[in-house]
Amino acid sequence: MTEPIPAPDDPGEGMRTPVRPEPVGRVNGHAHAGVLPGDQRTADDVEAGIVALWRQYGGHREQGLRDRLVLHYAPLVKYVAGRVGTGLPAHVDVADLIQSGIFGLVDAIEKFEPERGLKFETYAMQRIRGAILDDLRAQDWVPRTVRGRAREIERAMERLGGKLQRTPTDAELADELGLSLSELRDVYAQLQLTSVIALDELAAAGRGTTSLADILEDERADDPVATLVDQDNRRQLAAAIGRLSERDRIVVTLYYFENLTLAEIGRVLGVTESRVCQLHTRAVLRLRAKLMETVDV
Repeated sequence: MTEPIPAPDDPGEGMRTPVRPEPVGRVNGHAHAGVLPGDQRTADDVEAGIVALWRQYGGHREQGLRDRLVLHYAPLVKYVAGRVGTGLPAHVDVADLIQSGIFGLVDAIEKFEPERGLKFETYAMQRIRGAILDDLRAQDWVPRTVRGRAREIERAMERLGGKLQRTPTDAELADELGLSLSELRDVYAQLQLTSVIALDELAAAGRGTTSLADILEDERADDPVATLVDQDNRRQLAAAIGRLSERDRIVVTLYYFENLTLAEIGRVLGVTESRVCQLHTRAVLRLRAKLMETVDV
Protein backbone atom coordinates (compact mmCIF):
# COMPACT_ATOMS: atom_id res chain seq x y z
CA MET A 1 0.00 0.00 0.00
CA THR A 2 1.41 3.41 -0.91
CA GLU A 3 1.26 6.22 1.58
CA PRO A 4 -0.34 9.43 0.26
CA ILE A 5 1.86 12.43 0.92
CA PRO A 6 0.39 15.93 1.22
CA ALA A 7 1.71 18.80 -0.84
CA PRO A 8 4.19 20.62 1.47
CA ASP A 9 2.85 24.13 0.89
CA ASP A 10 -0.88 23.59 0.93
CA PRO A 11 -2.08 20.29 2.47
CA GLY A 12 -5.68 21.36 1.95
CA GLU A 13 -5.36 21.05 -1.82
CA GLY A 14 -5.43 17.29 -1.55
CA MET A 15 -3.02 14.40 -1.54
CA ARG A 16 -0.99 12.94 -4.36
CA THR A 17 0.04 9.32 -4.61
CA PRO A 18 3.76 9.07 -5.45
CA VAL A 19 5.03 6.72 -8.12
CA ARG A 20 6.42 3.60 -6.51
CA PRO A 21 10.18 3.18 -6.94
CA GLU A 22 11.04 0.58 -9.52
CA PRO A 23 12.38 -2.62 -7.96
CA VAL A 24 15.90 -3.71 -8.68
CA GLY A 25 16.23 -6.99 -10.55
CA ARG A 26 19.23 -9.01 -11.66
CA VAL A 27 20.30 -9.68 -15.21
CA ASN A 28 23.22 -12.08 -15.69
CA GLY A 29 24.13 -11.68 -12.01
CA HIS A 30 24.31 -7.88 -12.14
CA ALA A 31 21.93 -5.38 -10.55
CA HIS A 32 19.51 -3.98 -13.10
CA ALA A 33 16.95 -1.25 -12.44
CA GLY A 34 13.66 -2.23 -13.94
CA VAL A 35 10.24 -3.61 -13.27
CA LEU A 36 10.22 -7.26 -12.33
CA PRO A 37 7.75 -9.59 -14.08
CA GLY A 38 4.45 -9.69 -12.19
CA ASP A 39 5.02 -6.28 -10.56
CA GLN A 40 3.58 -3.92 -13.15
CA ARG A 41 1.67 -1.71 -10.71
CA THR A 42 2.09 2.01 -11.23
CA ALA A 43 0.58 5.10 -9.70
CA ASP A 44 -2.08 5.07 -12.42
CA ASP A 45 -2.97 1.49 -11.59
CA VAL A 46 -3.35 2.36 -7.90
CA GLU A 47 -5.49 5.37 -8.70
CA ALA A 48 -7.68 3.31 -11.02
CA GLY A 49 -8.07 0.68 -8.33
CA ILE A 50 -9.19 3.26 -5.76
CA VAL A 51 -11.71 4.73 -8.21
CA ALA A 52 -13.11 1.25 -8.80
CA LEU A 53 -13.22 0.62 -5.06
CA TRP A 54 -15.17 3.83 -4.51
CA ARG A 55 -17.66 2.77 -7.17
CA GLN A 56 -18.14 -0.61 -5.54
CA TYR A 57 -18.55 0.94 -2.11
CA GLY A 58 -21.01 3.53 -3.41
CA GLY A 59 -23.15 0.75 -4.90
CA HIS A 60 -23.10 -1.72 -2.01
CA ARG A 61 -21.88 0.09 1.16
CA GLU A 62 -20.31 -3.09 2.44
CA GLN A 63 -18.16 -2.93 5.55
CA GLY A 64 -15.35 -4.88 3.91
CA LEU A 65 -15.08 -2.31 1.14
CA ARG A 66 -15.15 0.51 3.67
CA ASP A 67 -12.34 -1.11 5.66
CA ARG A 68 -10.21 -1.31 2.50
CA LEU A 69 -10.73 2.42 1.97
CA VAL A 70 -9.82 3.09 5.61
CA LEU A 71 -6.55 1.19 5.18
CA HIS A 72 -5.70 3.10 2.02
CA TYR A 73 -6.34 6.53 3.53
CA ALA A 74 -4.97 5.74 7.02
CA PRO A 75 -1.76 7.78 6.42
CA LEU A 76 -4.00 10.86 6.23
CA VAL A 77 -4.90 10.34 9.89
CA LYS A 78 -1.26 10.15 10.94
CA TYR A 79 -0.46 13.32 9.03
CA VAL A 80 -3.34 15.34 10.49
CA ALA A 81 -2.71 14.04 14.02
CA GLY A 82 0.93 15.07 13.75
CA ARG A 83 -0.03 18.58 12.64
CA VAL A 84 -2.57 18.98 15.44
CA GLY A 85 -0.23 17.50 18.05
CA THR A 86 2.51 20.07 17.43
CA GLY A 87 0.52 22.71 19.29
CA LEU A 88 -0.50 20.56 22.25
CA PRO A 89 1.23 19.90 25.63
CA ALA A 90 3.84 17.17 25.77
CA HIS A 91 1.66 14.84 27.85
CA VAL A 92 -0.88 14.50 25.01
CA ASP A 93 -0.16 11.22 23.23
CA VAL A 94 -0.24 11.38 19.43
CA ALA A 95 -1.48 7.78 19.42
CA ASP A 96 -4.67 8.97 21.15
CA LEU A 97 -5.09 11.64 18.48
CA ILE A 98 -4.68 9.03 15.76
CA GLN A 99 -7.33 6.86 17.39
CA SER A 100 -9.76 9.77 17.40
CA GLY A 101 -8.84 10.62 13.82
CA ILE A 102 -9.66 7.10 12.63
CA PHE A 103 -13.27 7.67 13.68
CA GLY A 104 -13.24 10.89 11.67
CA LEU A 105 -11.88 9.04 8.64
CA VAL A 106 -14.58 6.36 8.87
CA ASP A 107 -17.22 9.06 9.16
CA ALA A 108 -15.77 10.86 6.12
CA ILE A 109 -15.83 7.69 4.02
CA GLU A 110 -19.42 6.93 4.98
CA LYS A 111 -20.63 10.46 4.20
CA PHE A 112 -18.50 11.26 1.15
CA GLU A 113 -20.39 11.88 -2.10
CA PRO A 114 -18.03 11.49 -5.10
CA GLU A 115 -20.62 12.83 -7.51
CA ARG A 116 -20.27 16.30 -6.00
CA GLY A 117 -16.82 16.60 -7.55
CA LEU A 118 -14.89 17.21 -4.32
CA LYS A 119 -11.48 15.66 -3.71
CA PHE A 120 -11.81 13.10 -0.96
CA GLU A 121 -8.47 13.88 0.70
CA THR A 122 -9.44 17.53 1.23
CA TYR A 123 -12.84 16.57 2.65
CA ALA A 124 -11.40 13.78 4.84
CA MET A 125 -8.69 15.97 6.38
CA GLN A 126 -11.35 18.39 7.63
CA ARG A 127 -13.42 15.57 9.12
CA ILE A 128 -10.36 13.96 10.74
CA ARG A 129 -9.20 17.24 12.26
CA GLY A 130 -12.70 17.94 13.52
CA ALA A 131 -12.95 14.51 15.15
CA ILE A 132 -9.60 15.00 16.92
CA LEU A 133 -10.55 18.46 18.20
CA ASP A 134 -13.98 17.25 19.33
CA ASP A 135 -12.36 14.49 21.36
CA LEU A 136 -9.88 16.91 22.92
CA ARG A 137 -12.71 19.26 23.88
CA ALA A 138 -14.68 16.39 25.40
CA GLN A 139 -11.71 15.58 27.65
CA ASP A 140 -11.29 19.23 28.72
CA TRP A 141 -12.99 20.05 32.05
CA VAL A 142 -12.56 23.80 31.48
CA PRO A 143 -15.56 25.56 29.81
CA ARG A 144 -14.90 26.93 26.33
CA THR A 145 -15.89 30.43 27.49
CA VAL A 146 -13.08 30.35 30.04
CA ARG A 147 -10.61 29.21 27.39
CA GLY A 148 -11.76 32.06 25.15
CA ARG A 149 -11.38 34.58 27.96
CA ALA A 150 -7.85 33.33 28.58
CA ARG A 151 -6.94 33.97 24.94
CA GLU A 152 -8.44 37.49 25.14
CA ILE A 153 -6.32 38.30 28.18
CA GLU A 154 -3.17 36.94 26.51
CA ARG A 155 -3.74 39.07 23.41
CA ALA A 156 -4.46 42.15 25.54
CA MET A 157 -1.25 41.62 27.51
CA GLU A 158 0.72 41.35 24.26
CA ARG A 159 -0.79 44.57 22.90
CA LEU A 160 -0.14 46.54 26.09
CA GLY A 161 3.34 45.06 26.47
CA GLY A 162 4.20 46.28 22.98
CA LYS A 163 2.84 49.76 23.64
CA LEU A 164 4.23 50.25 27.15
CA GLN A 165 7.45 48.26 26.68
CA ARG A 166 6.84 46.67 30.07
CA THR A 167 4.46 44.28 31.77
CA PRO A 168 1.08 46.01 32.20
CA THR A 169 -0.50 46.34 35.62
CA ASP A 170 -3.83 44.74 36.49
CA ALA A 171 -5.52 48.15 36.35
CA GLU A 172 -4.15 48.82 32.85
CA LEU A 173 -5.14 45.35 31.66
CA ALA A 174 -8.65 45.72 33.07
CA ASP A 175 -9.04 49.07 31.29
CA GLU A 176 -7.86 47.50 28.02
CA LEU A 177 -10.43 44.71 28.35
CA GLY A 178 -13.22 47.04 29.45
CA LEU A 179 -13.53 45.35 32.85
CA SER A 180 -13.39 46.55 36.42
CA LEU A 181 -10.48 45.44 38.58
CA SER A 182 -12.70 43.10 40.60
CA GLU A 183 -14.09 41.53 37.40
CA LEU A 184 -10.55 40.95 36.11
CA ARG A 185 -9.61 39.22 39.36
CA ASP A 186 -12.70 37.03 39.10
CA VAL A 187 -11.50 36.03 35.64
CA TYR A 188 -8.09 35.21 37.12
CA ALA A 189 -9.79 32.90 39.61
CA GLN A 190 -11.57 31.08 36.77
CA LEU A 191 -8.37 30.80 34.76
CA GLN A 192 -6.67 28.92 37.58
CA LEU A 193 -8.49 25.85 36.28
CA THR A 194 -6.50 26.05 33.05
CA SER A 195 -3.12 25.94 34.82
CA VAL A 196 -3.05 22.18 35.44
CA ILE A 197 -0.04 20.35 33.99
CA ALA A 198 1.61 17.00 34.54
CA LEU A 199 3.75 16.68 37.69
CA ASP A 200 6.60 15.17 35.70
CA GLU A 201 6.89 18.42 33.73
CA LEU A 202 7.56 20.37 36.94
CA ALA A 203 10.87 18.72 37.81
CA ALA A 204 13.25 21.35 39.10
CA ALA A 205 16.44 22.06 37.18
CA GLY A 206 19.50 20.18 38.37
CA ARG A 207 17.59 17.21 39.82
CA GLY A 208 18.40 14.85 36.98
CA THR A 209 15.63 12.32 36.47
CA THR A 210 13.92 13.09 39.80
CA SER A 211 10.49 14.69 39.48
CA LEU A 212 8.04 16.16 41.95
CA ALA A 213 6.04 12.96 41.73
CA ASP A 214 8.99 11.19 43.39
CA ILE A 215 9.26 13.61 46.32
CA LEU A 216 5.62 14.35 47.16
CA GLU A 217 4.52 12.88 50.48
CA ASP A 218 1.89 10.17 50.45
CA GLU A 219 -0.14 11.01 53.55
CA ARG A 220 -1.84 7.61 53.47
CA ALA A 221 1.41 5.65 53.48
CA ASP A 222 2.95 4.32 56.70
CA ASP A 223 5.69 6.46 58.21
CA PRO A 224 8.85 4.30 57.99
CA VAL A 225 10.33 5.92 61.12
CA ALA A 226 7.15 5.29 63.12
CA THR A 227 7.10 1.70 61.84
CA LEU A 228 10.67 1.10 63.02
CA VAL A 229 9.93 2.63 66.42
CA ASP A 230 6.81 0.50 66.78
CA GLN A 231 8.72 -2.65 65.88
CA ASP A 232 11.46 -1.80 68.41
CA ASN A 233 8.86 -1.13 71.12
CA ARG A 234 7.20 -4.46 70.44
CA ARG A 235 10.55 -6.23 70.65
CA GLN A 236 11.38 -4.61 73.99
CA LEU A 237 7.90 -5.33 75.34
CA ALA A 238 8.13 -9.00 74.33
CA ALA A 239 11.54 -9.28 76.03
CA ALA A 240 10.19 -7.63 79.22
CA ILE A 241 7.15 -9.93 79.31
CA GLY A 242 9.46 -12.90 78.93
CA ARG A 243 11.26 -11.90 82.16
CA LEU A 244 8.04 -11.83 84.23
CA SER A 245 6.99 -14.69 86.48
CA GLU A 246 4.80 -17.38 84.92
CA ARG A 247 1.58 -16.19 86.59
CA ASP A 248 2.21 -12.56 85.67
CA ARG A 249 2.91 -13.62 82.07
CA ILE A 250 -0.38 -15.53 81.96
CA VAL A 251 -2.35 -12.54 83.27
CA VAL A 252 -0.75 -10.11 80.80
CA THR A 253 -1.14 -12.51 77.88
CA LEU A 254 -4.78 -13.37 78.59
CA TYR A 255 -5.78 -9.76 79.26
CA TYR A 256 -3.93 -7.90 76.47
CA PHE A 257 -3.52 -10.51 73.75
CA GLU A 258 -6.50 -12.86 74.24
CA ASN A 259 -8.87 -10.02 75.32
CA LEU A 260 -10.27 -11.97 78.25
CA THR A 261 -12.01 -10.13 81.10
CA LEU A 262 -10.70 -10.23 84.67
CA ALA A 263 -13.53 -12.55 85.64
CA GLU A 264 -12.68 -14.97 82.81
CA ILE A 265 -9.00 -14.91 83.79
CA GLY A 266 -10.04 -15.67 87.38
CA ARG A 267 -11.88 -18.78 86.24
CA VAL A 268 -8.83 -19.89 84.24
CA LEU A 269 -6.50 -19.41 87.20
CA GLY A 270 -9.04 -20.60 89.82
CA VAL A 271 -8.96 -17.32 91.77
CA THR A 272 -11.39 -14.49 92.40
CA GLU A 273 -11.77 -11.49 90.12
CA SER A 274 -10.38 -9.15 92.79
CA ARG A 275 -7.28 -11.35 93.04
CA VAL A 276 -6.83 -11.21 89.28
CA CYS A 277 -7.06 -7.42 89.49
CA GLN A 278 -4.22 -7.42 92.03
CA LEU A 279 -2.15 -9.76 89.86
CA HIS A 280 -2.76 -7.54 86.86
CA THR A 281 -1.66 -4.39 88.70
CA ARG A 282 1.47 -6.13 89.99
CA ALA A 283 2.31 -7.46 86.52
CA VAL A 284 1.95 -4.03 84.93
CA LEU A 285 4.18 -2.41 87.57
CA ARG A 286 6.84 -5.08 87.14
CA LEU A 287 6.61 -4.79 83.37
CA ARG A 288 7.03 -1.03 83.52
CA ALA A 289 10.06 -1.41 85.80
CA LYS A 290 11.71 -3.86 83.43
CA LEU A 291 11.07 -1.54 80.45
CA MET A 292 12.63 1.36 82.35
CA GLU A 293 15.67 -0.81 83.02
CA THR A 294 15.98 -1.35 79.28
CA VAL A 295 15.75 2.38 78.61
CA ASP A 296 18.38 3.21 81.23
CA VAL A 297 20.75 0.70 79.69
